[in-house]
Amino acid sequence: MAKTVAVIGAGIVGVATALWLLRDGHRVVLIDRKGPGEGTSHGNGGVLASGSVVPVTGPGLWGRAPRMLLDPNQPLFLRWGYLPRLAPWLWRYMSHANADAARRRAEAVTHIIGDSLADHQALSAGTGAEKWLVPGDYTFVYANRAAYEADAFGWGIRRDLGFEFEVMEGAAFAAYDPALAPSLGLGVRMPNHGRITDPGQYVKDLAAHAQRQGAELRIGEVTDFIRQGDRLTGLRLGGETLPCDAAVLATGVWSKPLAAKLGLDVPLESERGYHLELWEPSVMPRAPMMIASGKFVATPMEGRLRLAGIVEFGGLVAPASRAPFALLERNIRAALPGLTWKHKVEWMGHRPSISDSLPVIGEAPKLRGVFAGFGHDHVGLTGGPKTGRLLAQLVSGARPNIDLAPYAPTRFQ
Repeated sequence: MAKTVAVIGAGIVGVATALWLLRDGHRVVLIDRKGPGEGTSHGNGGVLASGSVVPVTGPGLWGRAPRMLLDPNQPLFLRWGYLPRLAPWLWRYMSHANADAARRRAEAVTHIIGDSLADHQALSAGTGAEKWLVPGDYTFVYANRAAYEADAFGWGIRRDLGFEFEVMEGAAFAAYDPALAPSLGLGVRMPNHGRITDPGQYVKDLAAHAQRQGAELRIGEVTDFIRQGDRLTGLRLGGETLPCDAAVLATGVWSKPLAAKLGLDVPLESERGYHLELWEPSVMPRAPMMIASGKFVATPMEGRLRLAGIVEFGGLVAPASRAPFALLERNIRAALPGLTWKHKVEWMGHRPSISDSLPVIGEAPKLRGVFAGFGHDHVGLTGGPKTGRLLAQLVSGARPNIDLAPYAPTRFQ
């Protein structure tokens, strides 16, 4: 039966949900405070990073993190004044810094991101947005074999989960991508990945197609859910009531207040992510690459090279810090010798990070007809299409073909 569904949030998760709902025959109202693709979905690294299944909270993080915070050349920053507020979330987050938890997370998230290229191809086909989608490799870059072998835990997990990769070393790696510095002597090539050459425009084009297919776009902020008993009947949008049969909450790191109105206390925090865009660069890498030592990605995009990465904890309010931008620039100059560019653009956004590094996907337990889909930390673009498909299936009353228990909204209650 066709429903009127309000999708709250027009990033990649919300827009993907809207498109799949339309294809399933529902009426859709897409709601966003600023418009499609204006937040984290604009500023991400642009890689369809299917192989990025290993969480930051791997074994050994307890020992590494303090040293990283005290070293300005490491990709972890903290606004120390924010620490008292961060501490409860951080304790829960660090409780997962062990091998068993990392393996469980990797297995669960593989169901969301493991076929990202195919998921994006299915989502974007015939929309006009497919022009931004480029299949290709994703390469992890190391100084030498010792540095690569220090990441053996993560590569072992990927191998066990069925991901293909090829280790290239010395002359073979130099021939694969001559642009890289000789000091970067080993690369791990992961095929069957892809990139989006303009992530923000990609989401805007998907949303425009949704509108052409009948979706209504509303700019505004949802402040509450309207209910009759335990069933949703509408939303409070600004000063008006928007009737609907179902709603999807997909507002990323800003989802916590509305989730609380659903009785959900989700341990959600912002990982402040930084990017630099270098326009008209003199050197371009062959494919998106993760420079392992700096934990940042360099992605070829339309007319520019985007550098994205760095983790900073400091909440949603504080302005961007200067040190992460400076570190990104130092790192790319070391990786691509002789690189020049015409001008650069700086950006800082908010990755929605849940303490167990898994998104929330599922129906709210105390209000029937409301579904949550947020908290994808570093893989929101990668997992957006699959998450949208799962949410559309749940709204339609269909049974997804994967077990959604690891992503249950109630798992923290």
